[in-house]
Amino acid sequence: MLLLYALLIPFSSIVVAQTRSSKRGLVFVPNSDSPEDNKVWVQSGSDLTWYYNYGFTPSPAFGDIAQDQFEFIPMLWGAIDDTSFLDSVQDQINAGRDIKHVLAFNEPDSQYNGGSNIDPSTAADVWVKNIEPLAQKGVKLGLPACTGGWEGIPWLQQFLGNCSLLVSTDNEEKNCTYDFVPIHWYGNFEGLASHMGSYAAAFPNITQWITEYNFDNQDLETTKSFYTTSAEYFDRMDSVERYSYFGSFRSSDSNVGPDATMLNNDGQLTDIGAWYLGVSAAGVDPQSEARRNISVTGSILLALVGVMCLL
Repeated sequence: MLLLYALLIPFSSIVVAQTRSSKRGLVFVPNSDSPEDNKVWVQSGSDLTWYYNYGFTPSPAFGDIAQDQFEFIPMLWGAIDDTSFLDSVQDQINAGRDIKHVLAFNEPDSQYNGGSNIDPSTAADVWVKNIEPLAQKGVKLGLPACTGGWEGIPWLQQFLGNCSLLVSTDNEEKNCTYDFVPIHWYGNFEGLASHMGSYAAAFPNITQWITEYNFDNQDLETTKSFYTTSAEYFDRMDSVERYSYFGSFRSSDSNVGPDATMLNNDGQLTDIGAWYLGVSAAGVDPQSEARRNISVTGSILLALVGVMCLL
């Protein structure tokens, strides 16, 4: 019976890892060399209900999917000197696309690794011209998505102060509108939970979107453990409205380590990729290239049958 119990423990872990959630979305990173990868995320049975691509307009790869089936969320990645983002979103709404949310400014507190590197006063000016007017159309606004560093919250606080000055009048002090706060994190789960707590203290009663997260450059088992722990945490936290795992690319294209991706070198779903989509995992090694499947669940079930025959 002890052997049977030992076999049931990993089986239970797999069941937990394959839980489904409507909170999950896609950080879309298109693969021009292997465009067939783009359709993996919208395969039959996929949990993913929304996506963003760091840009104004929907990705052509998903052009045949209705907005209410796979919600596109426009993003103003960096500072612009016109109202082209506002114009684009308004045009999409006028054309019949039901834009419900927008994102703004990717890691403005960083000049490295994809950060948009915007000072808070400039960001506030761009926000007032391009983002704030969308609130009047019922669009939910996400605050700028800062890095996981200590500078993020102070940057946001200064940004909101600058923004308030721009929208206030001599007779009335006002604040800029925001409905949720995006969070980025690259590190272990304990750090992630602590970081989320800091945001909850700084922005109480505001829902959180974890729009980029991963435990980068770790071994496979550590990465899997981080994924399952964080996904379970997000799913049970009412304060977390949505989340999107950063890893929608092949292991060979990864900038977060070869074992942290949702696709292997051959474009197959890794275990993390399968779990994230809510489909059956096939034991695909992220760094593999050969088209081989190892059904972990099937192996365990066969072992259980063998054990039961001996009892």
